[in-house]
Amino acid sequence: MKILIVGGAGYVGGYVTDLLVNTENEIIVYDNLLYENQFQKDVKFIYGDIRDYKKIQKYFNWADAVIWMAALVGDGACSINPSITNEVNFESVKNLTNNFNGKIVFFSTCSVYGAQDDILDENSKTDPLSVYASTKLSAEKLLLKKNSLIFRLGTLFGVGDAFSRIRMDLVVNVLTTKAITEKKLTVFGGRQFRPLLHVKDAARMIIEAIASEKTGIYNLHSENIKIIDLAERVKKKFDNISIDKVDIKFQDARNYRVNGDKLKKDFNFIPKYSVEDGISEIKQLILEKRIKDMNDPRYTNQKYLEIFKSSLEYK
Repeated sequence: MKILIVGGAGYVGGYVTDLLVNTENEIIVYDNLLYENQFQKDVKFIYGDIRDYKKIQKYFNWADAVIWMAALVGDGACSINPSITNEVNFESVKNLTNNFNGKIVFFSTCSVYGAQDDILDENSKTDPLSVYASTKLSAEKLLLKKNSLIFRLGTLFGVGDAFSRIRMDLVVNVLTTKAITEKKLTVFGGRQFRPLLHVKDAARMIIEAIASEKTGIYNLHSENIKIIDLAERVKKKFDNISIDKVDIKFQDARNYRVNGDKLKKDFNFIPKYSVEDGISEIKQLILEKRIKDMNDPRYTNQKYLEIFKSSLEYK
C-alpha cells in the first residue's frame, strides 16, 4: 500500500512513521516542520504546507491511503489566529475530501464533547468550546462522507519517537515537570476529568486502522481520570512533593469522560502504556538532562506560535 503520512514529523506522526517504515508499505512523509528544525529519518520526505493544494495534490494522486495528522492543536494555540486555524484544520481537510478518494485516517479530539458530566460515546451530543474543537468537528462532518476512520483522541502524554519534539504542554507531562522543577503541584479545582492516552498507543492504533475496512468515529483513550487523582499518581513517583489544591471553579471549562467500548469491540484495542509509564519517561528525560532547555517555547504549542506567528504564513 502507498501511504501518505501528513504530519509525519510531529509528536504522534514521528512514531507512526517509525512503525510503518519497516513494513511492506511504501510511505511518504509530508510536513512543514512547524516545530522541528530538521527531518533526518531514512524516509521519503516532502517539505510542504497542507494549504498548498497544488503541491499536495501530486501526493494525493500517488497514495492509496492518507494518514492525516497535520493540524494546529490546542485551545490556546488555535485562538491566536482563528482564521489561520480554520484554514489549517478545516479548509485543508475540505480540500482532502474533494480531491482524494482512497482510505483516510484522521485525528480529531475528545474536546468536541466540551463540558459534560456523563460518560460519552460516539453518539453523544457534541459541544465544542473552542476554535480548535469546532474546526475539528467541522472536519469530521466532511470526512464522514468518505472512506474514513476518525479517532477522537484523549489528552496525549509520554514520549514518542526519538527525533520529534516532545510536547510539554500536556497535563501528565506538565505535572511531572513541575514535580521536578518546583517540588509542588498546584491543582485548580481538580474535579474535572480527562481521558488520557499515551502517544505511542495513539500511533499503534493508526497502524491497525490503516489496514481496516472499518469507517466512522471512534473514541481513542486509555483511561478517564480526575486531575486531582492524576496529581496524586504523579506525587507517588517522587519524594517530598506536595499538592496545593486551590478549591475554585475550573479554570478550564472542559470536563468529560469518554467510553471506548466501540473501539475495543471493533479493534480489540488494549492500551500498552500506562500513565505511570508516561510519568517515568518524562522524569527520565528531565533528570538525565536529555532536554537542554525545558523553557524552550518549541515544546509548547501556544507559546511557540505567540512568538513565531510568521511560521503560519502561507508559503
